[in-house]
Amino acid sequence: MLVIGLTGNFGTGKTTVSKMLAELGATIIDADKLGHELIQPDTETHREILAAFGSSILKPSGEIDRNKLGKLVFADAAALNKLNQIIHPRISETAKQKIEEYRQAGIRVLVLEAALLIEANGLKHLVDQVWVTAAPEATIIRRLKNERGLKEEQVLTRLQAQMPSEEKAKQADVVIDTDCSLDELRTKVTELWHNLR
Repeated sequence: MLVIGLTGNFGTGKTTVSKMLAELGATIIDADKLGHELIQPDTETHREILAAFGSSILKPSGEIDRNKLGKLVFADAAALNKLNQIIHPRISETAKQKIEEYRQAGIRVLVLEAALLIEANGLKHLVDQVWVTAAPEATIIRRLKNERGLKEEQVLTRLQAQMPSEEKAKQADVVIDTDCSLDELRTKVTELWHNLR
């Protein structure tokens, strides 16, 4: 089984590329979704995050409000580091188990989509290749303003909290420039996919 680690900064089109790979036949593990599952109420992770950040991050339902938590941690490097220390080891462990299950099931190509594949301890060593999505800052800002209604400063705060794209590219086996039309991107991804076969 070939395991591709797909990463890239906020707004670079990582999820779009992941969906295209799924359409071509890849099995996807989304680290972000694993994280969502891990922070559900009545889990150890939920209790630890609550102890670290207080009840102001909760919705009335008792679930963690990811927007409130995001605003808190992306504005404070120490808080982001604290959250990552709580959640990353658990995401890595869960991803490792799922990869093994898929290996046993005879899956041929698996994509681990993870924004912090390179930064998070324990994720990068689970993959055979690292693919990085990249786009210029101006494109990212335009996309996130249009698609998510974010303000420029919100986008920049998030980007500044992440490893620079150039650093990620240095550790990549494949860099996918997503500053193009969807059709052009699909052509690039399809070509990469056929080169795997």
